[in-house]
Amino acid sequence: MGAAPAQEELILQGLGVSGGIAESDVVVHWQDEEEVPMRDIKPEEIPGEIARFEAALIATRQELLEIQQRIAGGIGAADASIFDAHLLVVEDRTLIDEALRGLERELHNIEFIFHKVAEKYCRTLQAIDDPYLQERVVDIEDVTRRVIRHLLGKSRENLHKLDRPHIIVARNLTPSDTALINRQLVRGFVTEQGSRTSHSAIIARSLGIPAIVALSGACSKLTTGDHVLLDGYSGRLIANPGEQTRFEYGRLEQQKVEVKHLLEAIRETTSKTRDGRHIVLSANIELPSELDAVLSAGAEGVGLFRTEFLFLNRPEPPGEDEQYEAYRLVAERCAPHGVIIRTLDVGGDKLMHLPDSMREDNPFLGCRAIRLCLGEPELFKTQLRAILRASAHGNVRLMYPMVSQLGEVRKANALLAECKDELAAKGRAFNPDIETGTMIEVPAAALIADQLAREVRFFSIGTNDLIQYTMAVDRGNDRIAHLYQPTHPSVLRLLSMTAEAAHRNGLWVGICGEVASDIHLTPLLLGLGIDELSVVTAAVPRVKKAVQCLDSNECRELADRLRGMDDPAGIEAASCEHARQRYPELFDC
Repeated sequence: MGAAPAQEELILQGLGVSGGIAESDVVVHWQDEEEVPMRDIKPEEIPGEIARFEAALIATRQELLEIQQRIAGGIGAADASIFDAHLLVVEDRTLIDEALRGLERELHNIEFIFHKVAEKYCRTLQAIDDPYLQERVVDIEDVTRRVIRHLLGKSRENLHKLDRPHIIVARNLTPSDTALINRQLVRGFVTEQGSRTSHSAIIARSLGIPAIVALSGACSKLTTGDHVLLDGYSGRLIANPGEQTRFEYGRLEQQKVEVKHLLEAIRETTSKTRDGRHIVLSANIELPSELDAVLSAGAEGVGLFRTEFLFLNRPEPPGEDEQYEAYRLVAERCAPHGVIIRTLDVGGDKLMHLPDSMREDNPFLGCRAIRLCLGEPELFKTQLRAILRASAHGNVRLMYPMVSQLGEVRKANALLAECKDELAAKGRAFNPDIETGTMIEVPAAALIADQLAREVRFFSIGTNDLIQYTMAVDRGNDRIAHLYQPTHPSVLRLLSMTAEAAHRNGLWVGICGEVASDIHLTPLLLGLGIDELSVVTAAVPRVKKAVQCLDSNECRELADRLRGMDDPAGIEAASCEHARQRYPELFDC
């Protein structure tokens, strides 16, 4: 009897978020959703339900602290700090108080009420067009599941007890799932949900475990026992890999190792082009805990420090001292490099302390960012004073988001001047000559860049929103995502106009959107006159190598030629070809 025919290869495509090649059998992890029973209670039972709830919260907090301590010892404090967000959920008075009010109002058991309140929280965050907030839904779901398990008297999951090498395939993995996996046996993981900045992805990179996220239908297309090859670089998952595929990936893995050593060797070098033009290469961060990764990547400080994390999921905004401590920490850690702190970029839909009357049907075109701050001057001035105080501890700049009017910058600068006077009157130290800038993320701002340049010291182009607003495209909408085109001629014209206006007025101009991290477009961006690239931390070494392989004069000639083209795909292909010729080793692996 002959051997069974080899099974045909099946290639599935997701998003690679943690580099590496892994080959093993699959374990499909179906995370059981807890059945939360509903039962009526009598008013006299309320104290007992409250006591059960408090005990479950305490037990969950202790459980999370134990996980955090294990991670701090095994991976490091930076990754352990991810669970600070979980601990905040356990102690979130807004969430807890709403559950207690619901208990008294509806007279149902506390686990049912708490589950309903947490689901409402998650729906609210999922509806906001902000990847950072949407990813925090996983944190809330993780904590909610743990609290409800304690209320129901159920034990923890046993995902971590598997005793053979495997690749996990799941709908999603919580940060604690990822942090506690057995590194000796888990070769990699694949999830149907997630993104590059999700906590599970961050932990996977720290653990050095290859990972793919956003692979739709993975759980239904694969079964436990399937043999797969996982490519954490490209996001490709190959079921039933043949001998030729395995050979090619073995060679690719060796090339990846060589490039990794090459990039490590240039970590302490400067991002200068071959003809000596210095392109400042900095990183974007959400949290101070990301600084270790930024500094080890070889970035020149922080080009975008998003401050929203301080303001969200709390009943009252943070005070001046709390903000100052966070900004000071980043300023001191970045020295001698700088940090650009973006003032609050949220709308009324995200701030818990604002009244319902300020909620909006379309917050993305509503009272958000600089508009909200100018409408809430005391909220804004508290943040400005904190930033000014932090400027005494390092090279701090501040910039205003979502600017579309010249008057907005003038009003913001006037409030900044008031804050300087107030701090001076109190004898507080600050840099009186702090540099202020504005983000260019609304087409109107690019069109009046010459006027804006007279009020600020630098521009930072937020290409994510600039492209979205220019093309009238919600890139989260799958039906029209193909229209989100960074190389559309209109977008290139706005980038060019902004850079030219900046240089005419003696300003420098940077990009802090996703295109800054795309080495396919680095030649085009340099050719358009961009002086600074602020990228995701993981992209710093590759972008640095790309810059060092380019000649700025050749890039200018390329940009001049591409400005005359009308096809976005053709423009992108031409920039990519120029890049491939200058640094092929970054493309081949």
